[in-house]
Amino acid sequence: MHLEVLADIEALINKRLVSGAYEVIEDVLRQALEARDAEGSWTEEERNALMAHIAEGYRQAERGELIDGALARAIREMKKDWRYSRG
Repeated sequence: MHLEVLADIEALINKRLVSGAYEVIEDVLRQALEARDAEGSWTEEERNALMAHIAEGYRQAERGELIDGALARAIREMKKDWRYSRG
C-alpha cells in the first residue's frame, strides 16, 4: 500500500519518530488508529473521567507537582506493554 500524506501529517509522524517513541512509521500509524478505535468506543462517563484526569494533571503541573522524566518513560513503556498485551 502506498499512501500520500499532507506535509503537516508527515511532520507529525516524523516528530514521533525523532522522539524515539516509535521505531517505524507503521508503529506511529498503528498507535494512532488503535487510539482512535478505542476513543470511538468510550462512553460519556469514560470521556468525562478522562477530562477530569486531564484537568487534575494540569492543576498538578501548575502547582509544580510533576514526575521526573525517567518515571514518565517507565509509565509510557508499561502503557505500551499493556496495549500490546490486549492484542
